[in-house]
Amino acid sequence: MSKTQLHAGQAAPTVSADALKRFATDVFARAGMPKADAAVVAEVLVWANLRGVDTHGVTRIPRYVDLIETGEMNPRPAMAVRTETAASVLIEADRAAGPVAMTRATAEALRKARDAGVGLALVRATTHTAALGYYTFAAAREGMAAIALAASLPNVVYHGTRAAGVSTSPISIAVPGREPLVLDMATSVVSMGKLNQAKRTGERIPEGWALDKDGNPTTDPRAAQIPLPMAGPKGSGLSLMIECITSLIASNPLLAESLEGTPEGRRHRQNGFVMAIDLAQFGDPENFRREVDRLVKALKSLPVDRDAGEILMPGERGRRTFESRSRDGIPIPRAVYDELQALANRLGVAMFPSLSR
Repeated sequence: MSKTQLHAGQAAPTVSADALKRFATDVFARAGMPKADAAVVAEVLVWANLRGVDTHGVTRIPRYVDLIETGEMNPRPAMAVRTETAASVLIEADRAAGPVAMTRATAEALRKARDAGVGLALVRATTHTAALGYYTFAAAREGMAAIALAASLPNVVYHGTRAAGVSTSPISIAVPGREPLVLDMATSVVSMGKLNQAKRTGERIPEGWALDKDGNPTTDPRAAQIPLPMAGPKGSGLSLMIECITSLIASNPLLAESLEGTPEGRRHRQNGFVMAIDLAQFGDPENFRREVDRLVKALKSLPVDRDAGEILMPGERGRRTFESRSRDGIPIPRAVYDELQALANRLGVAMFPSLSR
């Protein structure tokens, strides 16, 4: 009997967020991170699970440990501000874990915005940035509007080709309201995390998601290698411009290095961008929140598409999931649980207790 068949009748374990954070912190600390940095990475990953973005949650733990062990991620980076102006900073991340570098960037962008009205933090040479919504959501909680971008290696079709030319290049925008509005999306039809998740489950993927290694359309998740860009030329064009205003401004090109096959282009690298806008310096923040809520109310008053069933705002589904999973626990797919169990055994870290009965 195959492992897939064995698991078919087993319910996914459900785990509390606190237990997952403790586990992730212990794993990253054992892998070499300072405890404080390990806790930051754990917080960001578990936040993604709480919001229902499981592709960017604890399923990433084994990959992060692998990046540390192969030298691609620096567990003890010497991060430093290389360039600073009245409204901006450039952070040299020294291959830090993405959540560590991006949390620092968010704090710097907020600091600059409080002084200058707008603050920009560029991050050079980090690793996987995790869910960008975490950083913009944090800014919105501080009463700021925020934009975050991440640039990475080519893994998405550039429109008009049959090969990877641009990145999934996620973008997140958040603004305060009664509840923050949080948009967090890839510039591809599907994120690499979601595609990898489909590979684990073996569930067929929809047409129009990805190409195989030879550039042919496929619905087989195990053959799918290259996601297609969102909205064709719009998605790939947006990804290209994110590389320009993130990587090229930070003097750390990613796409060209990889496409040309240089030694640097073969390494795992990402760059980040966080911009914060202090609403208090442009008007009344409470009035801004009221106007956001007014707009949401107006949109929700429109006729509902029967196929959609409900009119949802950016981040609304995630907020509901956060509330239910904070209360009832986070389900961990059996395949992910097994990976984490194997990693825990190898590192000598205690596994998290399950809430499932």
